Amino acid sequence: MVISYFPGRGTVFEEAYYDGKAKGEAKGMAKAVLRLLENRGLAVSDDARTRVSDCTDLDRLDGWLDRAGTVQRAEELFEGMPEEPRSE
Repeated sequence: MVISYFPGRGTVFEEAYYDGKAKGEAKGMAKAVLRLLENRGLAVSDDARTRVSDCTDLDRLDGWLDRAGTVQRAEELFEGMPEEPRSE
């Protein structure tokens, strides 16, 4: 059971709070992916860095975090995975 501390379910404030929380989690996961790659001594191109940093899909980031420990090149994170939707 999820208990909300907001006065109403689905209020604009509550939605903004949870959206901000999800974006913060995504930012932290992206930093972890990049840090793991760098700590392993792998070069991370500007394109790969931007692709990881701009991603907000927590499931995709979780997959990249798992793969970051085994790939030989940073670009291998993206191989065999569908492209992320582009924001307009």
